[in-house]
Amino acid sequence: MPGDATKEIGQEAFMRRRRAVHGWLLLTPALVMLSTFAFYPSLATLWTSVFSRGTRRNPSEFVRFENYQRLFDDPTFWTVVQNNIFYAAVTIPVSIVIALAMALWANAKIPARSFVRTAYFTPTVLPMIAAGNLWLFFYTPGFGVLDQIGAFFGAPSVNWLGQPETALWAVCIVTIWKEAGFFMIFYLAALQTIPPDLKEAAEIEGASRWTYLRRIVLPLLMPTTLFILVNALINSVKLIDHIFILTKGGPSDASMLILYYIWENAFAFFDAPAAAAMTVMVLAVLGGVAAIQFFVIDRRTHYR
Repeated sequence: MPGDATKEIGQEAFMRRRRAVHGWLLLTPALVMLSTFAFYPSLATLWTSVFSRGTRRNPSEFVRFENYQRLFDDPTFWTVVQNNIFYAAVTIPVSIVIALAMALWANAKIPARSFVRTAYFTPTVLPMIAAGNLWLFFYTPGFGVLDQIGAFFGAPSVNWLGQPETALWAVCIVTIWKEAGFFMIFYLAALQTIPPDLKEAAEIEGASRWTYLRRIVLPLLMPTTLFILVNALINSVKLIDHIFILTKGGPSDASMLILYYIWENAFAFFDAPAAAAMTVMVLAVLGGVAAIQFFVIDRRTHYR
């Protein structure tokens, strides 16, 4: 009998080890990918940010937080930060509102509904470079589409991308046009999961369309809105294609955004420590904002 008990204990221990090994084998591909493309680059970037810019004659040295201090003392860096905050404050809410409106319309019983959905989603499937060149044709002064329309009404020619007052607004419009259709797909999928019984019950109670939208639809769409908000926030700090095609950060840094500034420091000025310091700060800010979204906003979100 004692031998049987020992045998059972041994079998249980063997099964536990087998399950543990099986679990680690399932996690290994994800761990390898994350370590290669996320964890190691992040640690390498943090390590680079605390060293000076090295040359053949003067190798890099450990300088602690001097690269961060140099960025805080750089007025161009604060201009870029202000540009990115303005860019996010404009593109994120406007894209979400337009995406919701398009999804509500595309989900309604309207003629040619499939064509409407396809038309809304078409900008999303265009490559970023192609979309940038398309809008470059729209914005070109003199013979661009916008100037041609303005000339028809007697308006003067406007250099949309060559003026500090309009350059960043022009980039925002391109982003909204590109992202609204992408966000619409998520809202459309969420709308199709709402039971039609809720709408029928609201109509029986005499609720108006606005009341039904505000009291039922929008709360049920909050998980989707949170997901879209996180994606829009990430997109707001990773834009580089449109800037490279349309403005290259000009004029006078009026449309310079953080990722393009990081690229410029790393590959144009060959200042890898400054680029690494900016990258670390961007990751820290995104992590903090994401934590607020998930621990504060997520608690007020209704999941079904």
